[in-house]
Amino acid sequence: MREILGRRRRLLSRRDSGKSDLISAALTFATAWRWPVLPGIGLEAGRRDGVRCACPDPECTVPGAHPFDPGLLVATTDERMVRWWWTNRPKAPIVLATGAPGSLEGRAPCAVSLPAVAGARALAALDRKEIRLGPVIATPERLFILVAPYSMEQLGELLYAQDFVPGSLRFHGEGGYVALPPSRTGAGQVRWERAPLPGSAAPWVPDVEAVVDAVVDALTRTGVSAPEL
Repeated sequence: MREILGRRRRLLSRRDSGKSDLISAALTFATAWRWPVLPGIGLEAGRRDGVRCACPDPECTVPGAHPFDPGLLVATTDERMVRWWWTNRPKAPIVLATGAPGSLEGRAPCAVSLPAVAGARALAALDRKEIRLGPVIATPERLFILVAPYSMEQLGELLYAQDFVPGSLRFHGEGGYVALPPSRTGAGQVRWERAPLPGSAAPWVPDVEAVVDAVVDALTRTGVSAPEL
């Protein structure tokens, strides 16, 4: 009986580890890094394929990875709220409100995303140019390069200077969002392609100007230029 109970404890501990990882990560983002977060809608329970979003839209293009209830505007860095959310919804994806105020001192990072194959090429190009990068998020489908907050005017000037901007390039600025590790969404597991350096302070991120040329060039060279449906 003792052996059975011990085995059960190990299995329960293993089963709960993902839940603990999510709430621990959410608290780190919110309280240590001052990144405003909120729970994503998640996936429909009981679906065999595991990819149908729990929202009412049967054609949802970002299944599980977007806010729904609560909405994006309630993203917060408040420890008690974050703890309450993930205590009640322990499997909910962690959603970062990009460009939103995270504290009196600053705002949350934004992101530039592109398809995974072109993303790997872009990272290699940035490394060759010795351009310093901060954290990079990956799903099986896309890479998300975190960048410093930018204005729409700043982004417009950058894109106007490009000869061609591929439609598969996406910008996640103020009013946008991205899912953070270790969330699981309809696109698969969210992970760090380039993990933040250990420490309690928010990770450093580059200005958007530093990465735009490389990602546009990578998309053009790989032929990933058409808008994604």
